[in-house]
Amino acid sequence: MAILVQKFGGTSVADAEKILAAARKAIRAQKQGYQVVTVVSAMGHTTDHLIELARQINPDPPAREMDMLLSTGEQVSVALMAMAIHRLGHRAISFTGAQLGIRTDSTHTKARIRSIQTDRIRQALDEGYIVIAAGFQGVTDTADITTLGRGGSDTTAVALAAALRAETCEIYTDVDGVYTTDPRLVPEARRMSRVSYDEMLELATAGAGVMHNRSIEFAKRFSVPVHVRSSFSDMPGTLISWMPESRSVPVCGAAAILKEARVTVRGVPDQPGNAAAIFSRLSARNIATDMIVQNVAEGGRADISFTVFQEELPAALRVVEETAREIGAEGVSYDENVAKVSVVGLGMAKQPGVAQRMFQALADKNINILMITTSEIKISVLVERDRAIEALRTVHAAFELDKEPPQAEEEARPEEITNDRDRIIGRLQGMEDLVIESICLDETQACVTLSDIPDRPGLAARVFRQVAEREIVVDMIVQSVGRDGKAMMSFTVPQSSYEAALAACRPFCQEIGAALPAGRPRVAKLSILGTGLKSHIDVASRTFKTLAQSQINVEMISTSEVRLNVVTAGDKGRQALTVLRQEFAEELVDL
Repeated sequence: MAILVQKFGGTSVADAEKILAAARKAIRAQKQGYQVVTVVSAMGHTTDHLIELARQINPDPPAREMDMLLSTGEQVSVALMAMAIHRLGHRAISFTGAQLGIRTDSTHTKARIRSIQTDRIRQALDEGYIVIAAGFQGVTDTADITTLGRGGSDTTAVALAAALRAETCEIYTDVDGVYTTDPRLVPEARRMSRVSYDEMLELATAGAGVMHNRSIEFAKRFSVPVHVRSSFSDMPGTLISWMPESRSVPVCGAAAILKEARVTVRGVPDQPGNAAAIFSRLSARNIATDMIVQNVAEGGRADISFTVFQEELPAALRVVEETAREIGAEGVSYDENVAKVSVVGLGMAKQPGVAQRMFQALADKNINILMITTSEIKISVLVERDRAIEALRTVHAAFELDKEPPQAEEEARPEEITNDRDRIIGRLQGMEDLVIESICLDETQACVTLSDIPDRPGLAARVFRQVAEREIVVDMIVQSVGRDGKAMMSFTVPQSSYEAALAACRPFCQEIGAALPAGRPRVAKLSILGTGLKSHIDVASRTFKTLAQSQINVEMISTSEVRLNVVTAGDKGRQALTVLRQEFAEELVDL
């Protein structure tokens, strides 16, 4: 019999009536011929109430004891769910994370799953029980209870589906699927029928709150189809799998993170190792960075900017200010009133002019872009926080995301997905270990740099309109934070288009009083592609440190959920590829 994993969030089990409704969905699935595992979260706002109670007792409670406390919320839910199923005339058995055999590391309050022993679950399923699993929790090898952090119940559900080789994992929540953006902010948002793993990963880390990125990492890694559905209706929901909704449109969705903060280390000496020093110390303090932007150096110095969640700004500043003094940087600046707005889509990799379209839409609304970073399937901009919702609505309208796109034809599951899943499971000891799918070198690109650009709305759109009119394909775009009213922007183009790109930009630079365009006719772009690049926060620091140890200077940086891009001098590309493959040999699955 096929196994079906269902997950019910806190709002779906908030009271007795809703628990009974969830129990009926589990029973219905069993009657349809499935063996059913139901993962439940704590009821309603139970976790928030427990956190508040803990802080009344101790403003800085020990992490181990917080896990002991917070895990009780799910224990209440699983027992009540099992009771509900029994009342409805069917058999159920509830398990805590420890009883389920979910083994984690010992990082309290945000533990990672190492392995899942499924024997007890399979025995209960074979005996005809509906298994009720506590989400959000596990146990260490020394029998300490741990919790999995944000989105922990989603992570539990998808991890169980992977370990049990379930047919699908249904995530029941208070919304009826994944929307093109947050419908609370953009009423025109449309529910998508399906979305690909990579698109969902990018949307999750860009601010879409329906699914947490760790659960999607599991789904992608082990090829688990995830069906997001409403707890309160029978709407078809959204399927997350290897297939996008459409292959003909450039953008599938937009998202915003409204509470970010920007930190800039100014005037960093352009020497190997300085970026590594900054990000190694941040990762050692477990401070996760989001957008990372380093532009081409001027006068032997470069600015390095990154964003963090607003609540982590004080800790990040303490680390960065100390490091800046040690490496001889000119100083540190920050802005705690910024937001990130992103568009995501597999189609943008094959369609020109996507960035220009986004920048022009923002320019038409006089919304200034503070930073830009791009990957193959995502463009992110940093804007002033009080313009963020307007910016989100603007880009959603610009790409007509409210309209139903031409549907992609149904595709069979690629055979290599199953093979890769078996290979990964067989090779890795930890289910949440970092997986690097490939490390690639592109030696065909050149870099164009525009300096002293007045920091005002609309200029990015004008630059890329000039470039697009000459049919020049732009790959990587980086705009650093402006200084003294001036900004710097760099972008890569094919080497064959280098002179044409310079020529396209010269009239624009002369008109606005910027420096004449400059650049390098040959650069090397290194791309690290994988699953877990953001949740494993040391990937960037390991990359920079490895390159620094080989005296390879990083000239440009851009990041996304599934890819880290760095640009080096053209003659350093092959050496950089070799040392990065050596550094990530344990995680690299294509060796």
